[in-house]
Amino acid sequence: MNPLLPLRHFVPDTEARVMPDGRLYLYGSYDISRETTYCSDILHVFSTDDLIHWTDHGVALRSQDIPWASKGHLLYAPDCIYRDGTYYLYFCMTGSYEGVAVSDSPAGPFHDPVPITPADQDSIDPAVFIDTDGQAYYFWGQFHLRGSKLNPDMKTLDLSTLNTCIIDEKEHGFHEGISIRKRNGIYYLLYTDISRGKATCISYAMSRSPLGPYKKGGVIIDNINCDPETWNNHGCMAKYKGQWYIFYHRSSQNSKFNRRVCIEPIFFDELGYIAEVPMTSQGAEPPLSAAAPVSAALACQMMHGPYIIPSADNEIEILSHATNGSWAAYRFLAFDGPHSFSITAAAAINGGTVEIWADSLLLGSCPVTPTGGWDIFRTFYCAVTPVSGIKTLYLVFRGNDLDRRLMDVKEFRFYRDYASPAC
Repeated sequence: MNPLLPLRHFVPDTEARVMPDGRLYLYGSYDISRETTYCSDILHVFSTDDLIHWTDHGVALRSQDIPWASKGHLLYAPDCIYRDGTYYLYFCMTGSYEGVAVSDSPAGPFHDPVPITPADQDSIDPAVFIDTDGQAYYFWGQFHLRGSKLNPDMKTLDLSTLNTCIIDEKEHGFHEGISIRKRNGIYYLLYTDISRGKATCISYAMSRSPLGPYKKGGVIIDNINCDPETWNNHGCMAKYKGQWYIFYHRSSQNSKFNRRVCIEPIFFDELGYIAEVPMTSQGAEPPLSAAAPVSAALACQMMHGPYIIPSADNEIEILSHATNGSWAAYRFLAFDGPHSFSITAAAAINGGTVEIWADSLLLGSCPVTPTGGWDIFRTFYCAVTPVSGIKTLYLVFRGNDLDRRLMDVKEFRFYRDYASPAC
């Protein structure tokens, strides 16, 4: 399900790499929940063999381990590659520091960091790529992308090959966040695209050469409306067990920060173009069962106010600040002809009504009365029109208090019969 990792881990700016042991490793920045700043002074590494169960390998690198950088700077946007028995972790920091550290394990810890010149103190967001002929390439930059061949030491650049404007913001919408992959002879640059007004898209450009020229292909995913304050997106695409996926992040907690990694399968046409995909709640897994309890925090899109926050005890996440006319989408749910519905919600003062929609069909409306406090949750029930199949579920919130918070929601579920209380 989305997000991929447990609640305590807020990992944006991810690179997913299948390493020689066959596991998929996830490298990314590390946000701190409830903080209002990007990233932190540590990097974690995670791995999986099924895209569902993830191992946290702990801290792989700390900013205090970077001897040439100023103290107190934050680490972000790493990439990692394997070559000849060594794993190379490329990273950047506030202050535009860029460097590489090494390890004999894909999980780290990484050590002996050195700067990448001239990328160090020039810009941000490194990306590394080894072509099928063995040549390695290094990319970095914001607003205009730089790139060159890497020398065999994997730590210095062949400046005779340097291209200082592979793609740019004016022509391609390139804002930051580069990642590169190759498929069927086509090189794909994935990047944060600002063309729709915010840097919420991951788009791609295509070429027959690693250093270009590149032509923009289109948007792969847009995380707009994952949170009222969402600003950026950054990720990669990776092939695992025969399927290609896009890894991206979503903001939470009504902020640009507190970002968490998500995943969607992607598909190519016969010319190599990638179809834009929507954000989903299911991610790489089958559709969620409407017959089982569904966490309200699995909403993949929200409009007109709601956002995801940790609960008061920090044990789960909830959907908070539903207001009149706001809605939350859950894509996709598998329905089996339910006749009733329950929602577990808190309403300090007013409460309201929750309309339940499956695609464009209104299934029913469930009243939520005041519970006495935002930390006091009760379960409410109503009958619904039966529906079957895979649908997008929309919860639409209605109330008399037009501008204020009506309710918070913990979870909901559907029932096939009328046996539930008050139905």
